[in-house]
Amino acid sequence: MVSTIKKIPKPPGITIWVLVTLLWGTVFYWTSIFMLQLASFLLQEGFFNPSGREQWQVYGMQAVVLILFALVAMLVKNLIEPGGQKQIERWKNISEGKGEKIFISFAGSLATSFFFTALTATTFLGSSSLIGFAVVLTVPVVLLAALFNIGAGIAASLIVGLVFLLAKVGRKKGEKQKSPVA
Repeated sequence: MVSTIKKIPKPPGITIWVLVTLLWGTVFYWTSIFMLQLASFLLQEGFFNPSGREQWQVYGMQAVVLILFALVAMLVKNLIEPGGQKQIERWKNISEGKGEKIFISFAGSLATSFFFTALTATTFLGSSSLIGFAVVLTVPVVLLAALFNIGAGIAASLIVGLVFLLAKVGRKKGEKQKSPVA
């Protein structure tokens, strides 16, 4: 017996929001540290050279901030768009092969990498006095680091796109794989 009832997709729940935010927040946390150090060095401004131990201590605080951010973002998204229809439609388009092919969420990756640099800088500034280490970050250093971190956003978008291609996510149903030798 074949069911004629179509399963109505649901928007992502708390677990997805938190895990995705932790994933990207973690990736961009580490790239932001590198970019902040590079920008501070190039501009010869501020002081940003946390030890590995300090980086992990701040990451513990950053993880809490990321979880809170994910929960607030989910709440705001649900207030603005109850039911998440646009997000469900986007997922549907990707699964049907109508989405982006190489760069997945390109604009989102750019904005996210820029935002997370500012968040990482803020977390370091806020936690340095609690942990007891010196950090001096100027606005130009943070802005330059955020611009540099856009490269990490582009790379992340490209990597996700390649994973989707290799996993054949977004291939149109019924589409046959083309042979490389034709």
